[in-house]
Amino acid sequence: MQNKYPIEIFYSHDDEGYISIAPDLSGCSAFGETEEKALSEVKIAIALWIEAALGEGRTVPEPSNYTILDKIIAYQKASVI
Repeated sequence: MQNKYPIEIFYSHDDEGYISIAPDLSGCSAFGETEEKALSEVKIAIALWIEAALGEGRTVPEPSNYTILDKIIAYQKASVI
């Protein structure tokens, strides 16, 4: 399930690198000097976040499935009509 969470990656001028976040998992984020490293690091962070939550008996949210692609498709369908 951990590879199903949406991930956002953006460049941070303040940090001089890339920040990656898993919006579905509160506080789950990572840093990398490259986009690829930020992605790799957030995948590790997601696995650790889930492991910690389960270890504490907390509920792990289901991954959301609403992506930017869904928004684009919905916009295109609305524009055609």
